[in-house]
Amino acid sequence: SPALMCYNKKLSLRSIFGAFYSFSVSGHLVRAPSSPRSVSRMEAVALFSFTASEADEISFQKGDIIKVTEMEDDSCWFTAEIHGKRGYVPENYISVLPHPWFAGPVSRLEAEQRLRWQDTGVFLVRESESAPGEFSVSVSYGDRVEHFRVLEGAGQYGIWDESFSSLNRMVDFYRTHSIAVDKKPRLAHALCDYTPPQTAHLHFRRGDVIDLLDCSSSLSWRGRCRGRVGVFPPDFVRPLYH
Repeated sequence: SPALMCYNKKLSLRSIFGAFYSFSVSGHLVRAPSSPRSVSRMEAVALFSFTASEADEISFQKGDIIKVTEMEDDSCWFTAEIHGKRGYVPENYISVLPHPWFAGPVSRLEAEQRLRWQDTGVFLVRESESAPGEFSVSVSYGDRVEHFRVLEGAGQYGIWDESFSSLNRMVDFYRTHSIAVDKKPRLAHALCDYTPPQTAHLHFRRGDVIDLLDCSSSLSWRGRCRGRVGVFPPDFVRPLYH
């Protein structure tokens, strides 16, 4: 086992990887901007067994799959989760699994430029512009690109009805199941308040259920809520299919 060379969990942050990638339709990888935050919420495999020596650490065995939940200020430690327990794990005891599908802090516009005219279903995962700290999936529909917020709660991640324990497992699922859903939702659940100054926009509160009248555009949808009709950004809602 490697020696633990530092114990202070509050030192300077450092990047773990130098570059990240997104998928192209040909299967080749296209270089994307790096992001030191990208290790957070990714899976890692234990290279060695580790026995916790402090109450805020967690033990694990060689070969265990560990979900990194937060990067710490100290580059020697991650906050991670394993077998339902959360605590610190030493960075040099684990290896973060490859995640070439993660593009980092790529804007909505840049994602569209990369994905437009690719085969339907080609996608990348990026940091959400409208909801900092969260993720979005941008998907090619050939002549257009759609964007979906990754919903996160209780350690689970999902887009539609499926939920997964990590981003890695969500992506693995959509490698064999189409993320480019053809069915159109009739309702949407508001994820947060939306109160823009424009009168043509639909105002709603978190938890409202919105009747969807037109969701053909990736930039704005049209719906009805509280007796009013207007447009709104789709990132603020979750489509309902039941």
